Amino acid sequence: MSSERRHRPVASATTESTPLRVTLIAVALVFFALFLLLPLLLVFTEALRAGLAGYVKAITEPDALAAIRLTLTVAAIAVPANMIFGIAAAWAIAKFDFKGKSFVITLIDLPFSVSPVISGLVYVLLFGAQGYFGPWLSAHNVEIIFALPGIVLATMFVTFPFVARELIPLMQQQGTGDEEAALSLGASGFKTFLYVTLPNAKWALLYGVLLCNARAMGEFGAVAVVSGKIRGVTNTMPLHVEILYNEYAFTAAFAVASLLALLALFTLAVKALLEWRYGDQLAASNGRH
Repeated sequence: MSSERRHRPVASATTESTPLRVTLIAVALVFFALFLLLPLLLVFTEALRAGLAGYVKAITEPDALAAIRLTLTVAAIAVPANMIFGIAAAWAIAKFDFKGKSFVITLIDLPFSVSPVISGLVYVLLFGAQGYFGPWLSAHNVEIIFALPGIVLATMFVTFPFVARELIPLMQQQGTGDEEAALSLGASGFKTFLYVTLPNAKWALLYGVLLCNARAMGEFGAVAVVSGKIRGVTNTMPLHVEILYNEYAFTAAFAVASLLALLALFTLAVKALLEWRYGDQLAASNGRH
C-alpha cells in the first residue's frame, strides 16, 4: 500500500486540461491578431496604397516635413530634460532620507492620473493670452501657447514620470552599499555618482529614456490643446495625421502614421532586446510600489 502511494502521480492544482489550454491560447492569439497585428497591417497597407512614389511624396510634403521636424525637436528637448530630472529625483529618493519623500513620489506619478487634455488646459490658463501670466508675456513678446515652448512644456509634463519611475525601484533595491564603499575609499560624492550609481542603473535608464521618447513623439491630447494646430508651424506628427484624415487625404494620413508605427515597432524591438539581455535589472526597475 505504501509503495502504491509513493508511485501514485500527484495531481497539480495549476494544470489545466489540453482543450482548455488550446482554447485560451487560441483566444489570446485571436485578440492579438485583431487588435494589434490587423490595425498595424492596415496602416502600412493604406500608406502604400498609392505606391512607393505616393508614400514618399506624402512624407516629404512640406507640411509633413515641418511636422516631423517639430516632433523631433520637441523630443530632443523634452526627453533629455526629463532624463536629467529622472536621474536627480531617483538618486535623491533612493539614496537619501528626507521629509516629504512620499509627497515627492506622489508628484512624480501625478501625470499618470491627470488627463493630457487637462494638463494642456492648465498651461493655457497659465500662459495663454487671458491666463495668469498672459498679459506679462504679451508685453515682453514672449510666446508660449501656440508656439514651440508650450508644446515642449506639455510634452514634458506627460512624459515626466517615465525615467524616474524606472530608476527609483532599481536604485532602492540596490541600496547604498556600493556608494558607501566608494566614499570610504576616498571618492567624492560626484565621482561616486558618476562611476558607481549611474553605471549600476544604466540599462534601466536607457529603458526609461526609450519609453519617454516614444510617448513624447506620440503625444496628442496635451499638444493638441497648446499648439493651436497651425499647419506647418505647430503641428506635430499626430496632429498632422488628424488633419490629413479629416481632409479625407487617407493615403497621406496613413503614410505619416506609418512613421509613428515604425517608431513603435522600433521601441518594442529595443525594449525586447533590453529585457532579454538585462532582464533581471529591468524586472527590478519595473517593481512598482
